[in-house]
Formats: sequence, C-alpha cells, structure tokens
Amino acid sequence: MGIEHPKYRVAVVQAAPAWLDLDASVDKSIGLIEEAASKGAKLIAFPEVFIPGYPWHIWLDSPAWSIGRGFVQRYFDNSLAYDSPQAEKLRQAVRKAGLTAVIGLSERDGGSLYIAQWLIGPDGETIAKRRKLRPTHAERTVYGEGDGSDLAVHDRADIGRLGALCCWEHLQPLSKYAMYAQNEQVHVASWPSFSLYDPFAPALGAEVNNAASRVYAVEGSCFVLAPCATVSQAMIDELCDRPDKHALLHAGGGFAAIYGPDGSQIGDKLAPDQEGLLIAEIDLGAIGVAKNAADPAGHYSRPDVTRLLLNKKPSKRVEQFALPVDSVEPADIAAAAS
Repeated sequence: MGIEHPKYRVAVVQAAPAWLDLDASVDKSIGLIEEAASKGAKLIAFPEVFIPGYPWHIWLDSPAWSIGRGFVQRYFDNSLAYDSPQAEKLRQAVRKAGLTAVIGLSERDGGSLYIAQWLIGPDGETIAKRRKLRPTHAERTVYGEGDGSDLAVHDRADIGRLGALCCWEHLQPLSKYAMYAQNEQVHVASWPSFSLYDPFAPALGAEVNNAASRVYAVEGSCFVLAPCATVSQAMIDELCDRPDKHALLHAGGGFAAIYGPDGSQIGDKLAPDQEGLLIAEIDLGAIGVAKNAADPAGHYSRPDVTRLLLNKKPSKRVEQFALPVDSVEPADIAAAAS
C-alpha cells in the first residue's frame, strides 16, 4: 500500500512593490494573498523586502545623495515593525486567507533595519521571523545582520518542512548546507529584481541568479519557490534623476520561477515587466525519488572528510548582568564611596 504524499498548490509573486509606501505595500501584499487563496494556493512566497521595496538608491549614487533626496529617511519610516498596526493587518489577512505566507520585508527594530522574511501560518500565528545573515555589498549601508538561528527549517503538518533564504544567501555554500541538513522540503528563495547594472554585471542578472535557485533545488532535493519583484516605471522616474542612471537600472527585471527537486522548472512564466502570480502544484513525493540519487546531508555526504559547524544560538547585542554581592571587595566599595 503506497503512502499518500502531500500535494498542494503554491503561489509565487512577481510584482512591483508600492515603493517606499508602507501602507500601500501592505495593501498590495494583502491583495496578492487574497488572490493566491482564491486560486487554491496553500503557500504564497514574496520577493525580498517587498515591503516597502528594495532600496535601489544605494546602487545609483553616493550616500549623501540618498540622504539629500530623502530616500534614507523615507525607507526607515516605511519599513515594517512587527508590533505595528500594519503588521497586525497582514497577520489577520493571512489568517482569513487560510494559507501560509512567506513575506519579504525591511524590518524596523529600534533604530536598525534588517532584510527579513516573516513566515506566517494559516492560523495567523508567526512560524518564524528570520533575518538575512549578511547583507550583500552596498546593502550593508542600510541593514544589520542576522545570526545562526535564522538558518532554520520548520516542520508544518500541512505543507511539509519549510525554509527560506534571501538573494545571495544562495551563494553561501555553508548556509545552504545548514538548510539541507535539516531535511528541507520546500524552500523560498526571495529575490529583489534582476535589472540592476544590466547587461554589464552578469552576476546580478537573471540567468546567474535563477541558476542559483535551480542548483539549490537539485542540491537540496527540494522544491524552490523563487519570487522576484519588478521595477516599475514610476520607480525609475523617481530614482534616475540623471541620464546616465538609466543605464544602471531598468524597468522590469521580473524573473520569478518555481523549480522541482530534480531541477525542472514547473509552472508558467511571466514576462519580465508583467505582474502576477505563478501557480503550480507540487508533490512532496518527488523529493524521495530525488534524494535516492543524491542526499547531500545523508547518504551522499562524507562527514569523515568535511563537516559543518553550525552555531544556532541567537546573538544578543546587550547582555544584562550583575555582580554577586560577595564578589565585590570592601576596597572597591570604599573607593566608590570616596
């Protein structure tokens, strides 16, 4: 008698953000969540920092220009705090839709921002709040970093073992292996857009980065949902204030994709400037067949030759402590009193 493996529909977002507008970003995200639910999806995946959009200004000019144009202030003000009414609105929308959502956002925590992915279950409760371990290149002028606890896979009864990474985290072999070793079944690979420095920087383009998503699927023997934002003409009009900047960033750049554990691309594709949802049905039974050939953290590994050290302890910027009374010398007390 055969075992019944979970089969269900997934939705992958390809759309332009409501750039630097938190409330409009939340509303647009909710609209996509509702559309995914209406199409029978049990899981929806959003691009990197879809709320409130990717900070393209950091790649186009100096930090002084970004500050002077107001982009730095606006980006901070329109990033999402988890204790905000906007976050609660999102959470309730996911609960009402009855699906699981992996939402890409710029997280505001105190005075810092982080590239974050918020995993919300169909009951509206948080599965995880993860941060990109190390922002890439110019992103470090905007965002802080995560820690080893963000390399996590979550066992969900309805959709399988779910994990997520952002953008060039998919070029980090050790981070990828940490995820594979947790028997990930469905992976969300969130990307911003593939129109920056095109065509003279192939490493930032669609061909290379979709290849990274595809290789992740084969290496991890898992399904990879790769949402990808587009750049709207309205964003170009605001960002490109000199003729030469139009060569640095183009409208479009959307190349969302879904890959199976054998590396095959499944589901439809959209034009690079087209907004919408990729819908596909996935069958977790295909994972066992793929892993039969190569399980990188199982039978296809050689831990006697190479092994991964993984520190999953959350980092703390401040550790509160107090000295026990009996550890304070009388001379210290006298000195403090004087």
